[in-house]
Amino acid sequence: MTVHHAAGVGYQRAAGVYERSRPSYPITAVAALADALPLEAGRTVVDLGAGTGKFTRLLALTGAEVLAVEPVREMRERLAELLPGVAVTAGTAESTGLREDCADAVVAAQSWHWFQADDAVAEVERLLRPGGALALVWNTYDTSVPWVRDYQDIYFRLAPRDLPSPPLAARPGEPGGWREAFEERKGWGPVEERHWPNPHRTTVEDVVERMMSSSHIAVLDPAAQGRVRAEVEAVLEAHGVSGGSDAIDLPYTTDVYWLRYG
Repeated sequence: MTVHHAAGVGYQRAAGVYERSRPSYPITAVAALADALPLEAGRTVVDLGAGTGKFTRLLALTGAEVLAVEPVREMRERLAELLPGVAVTAGTAESTGLREDCADAVVAAQSWHWFQADDAVAEVERLLRPGGALALVWNTYDTSVPWVRDYQDIYFRLAPRDLPSPPLAARPGEPGGWREAFEERKGWGPVEERHWPNPHRTTVEDVVERMMSSSHIAVLDPAAQGRVRAEVEAVLEAHGVSGGSDAIDLPYTTDVYWLRYG
């Protein structure tokens, strides 16, 4: 399996913090997606890049059979511990190891930007039964909030050039973005989308750990990590966001896109 170095090493080191510091997803978003795909008892959904199972556990609530695919061993182990009833396989989005025509739907939550898009689309086409659907889900920072904007700036400034990032320009007609992989392929229907506010109730301490568990920061040596931590704490303090264990809201938006195949 080929996995980006930052994900392969960073998520090995930070699987536990990743699980604790990342938000879940609005149940209204999951319900809307379940209605659209649809997901229900008797149907099967594949969860690509399932990580520690943040979205997997919500998919399981629909009654559909969930097949989770995750290449990083530490993430799979955490997922298996939290969701013992879900089948987990050590594959990638480009090569899942699952049988052909096994799924009514495929979902990638917080993960599609890591994939080699053309190869991943081909694998999704192989997995889907006729009339099946692909759904892509991201939690993105609400950067209209000044401290969140400055916080995110640290993430992007430190990111290596080849680091995949969640889509910032995913609207029709804009250059780049994940939509390009589908534009020249036959059989795919139009993209549908919905968006929900998703404030994440957390602590200042976990906001710092959220940054430190980012894949490209988790791979840094201890001295470099210390400098990043100090910078994050300085940004939060400058905006009056401090207090360590004090509860705060980290504002996200949950973006959900889906399209049908065949």
